[in-house]
Amino acid sequence: METAEKNSALGYGKPPWVFKGSALYQLHLVKAETARAFIPKEFKLVEAFGYTLGGFFLANYEDSPAGNFDELVVIAGIVWNPPTSCAWAARVLVNSDKACVHGRKDVGLPSQVANFTKSLTAVPGTKRGRFGGFLNKIGMADSPDKEKNCMDIRVKEMNNHTAMDLCSINLTAAAMAAPQKDTKKWTGPAVKMSLPSFSGRTEYNPHLLKYSCQIECRLRAVPPAKVSGPSALSTNHETTSERGSPETGFATGDSRDNKRNLTISVMLSKPILALEFSCLKMKVEAPTVVPQ
Repeated sequence: METAEKNSALGYGKPPWVFKGSALYQLHLVKAETARAFIPKEFKLVEAFGYTLGGFFLANYEDSPAGNFDELVVIAGIVWNPPTSCAWAARVLVNSDKACVHGRKDVGLPSQVANFTKSLTAVPGTKRGRFGGFLNKIGMADSPDKEKNCMDIRVKEMNNHTAMDLCSINLTAAAMAAPQKDTKKWTGPAVKMSLPSFSGRTEYNPHLLKYSCQIECRLRAVPPAKVSGPSALSTNHETTSERGSPETGFATGDSRDNKRNLTISVMLSKPILALEFSCLKMKVEAPTVVPQ
């Protein structure tokens, strides 16, 4: 493999690039037909019964080469890369021009600038959901009797200075919803992990790339966040997008609107597990070019 360029286009400096903050990693069952619209044809999708494992990674970085910014990585699905597998990002939304250019040029991600509008409200305690009893028994759920902070994050993608609604994420139950004053709250065990991913094949970086995120954090399971689409969404979620250019795999022309609608479909798919990453420290090495 050939190592990608060492210096970032906008002053990220030499890798590894370090990001610190908190995140929510939510896994969804995504229709294989939807995921294939984003994935280059030479990859085999990891699927069963017509579904693959996608979802999203929602992060707030307090310290990074681009400063403080928010990021929403929409994960289309998992592709096979013997002897393991890698995630494929359908779309990456960031509220930082610097982070957007870095993602596009240095990491080969389909990055877009977006607005993250956050509203915080207090809601009374509710009855335990179907996961609440189990999480409470192992000390991973908040008390249902206590008042909780609810944060709604509305994500709008910027397109030619026009803000287009993408989704709204409700973090009522997830601990990432608001700063916690209770320092005795259990945040989960300290863990280290590696999240391998493929990227590239975009109009900004036509190469096929592979990179990994080395993560250190406190990890715990939380009830899944609720995701809603834009109110004006009238797209049939069963629709399949055009594949774009067979050479590069990125969307061209009218297919961009379809890709955006399919991105919303991924966000609205069925959640199966949500993991909170607190005290997050993530190191990203420079991607390597995958030989043809």
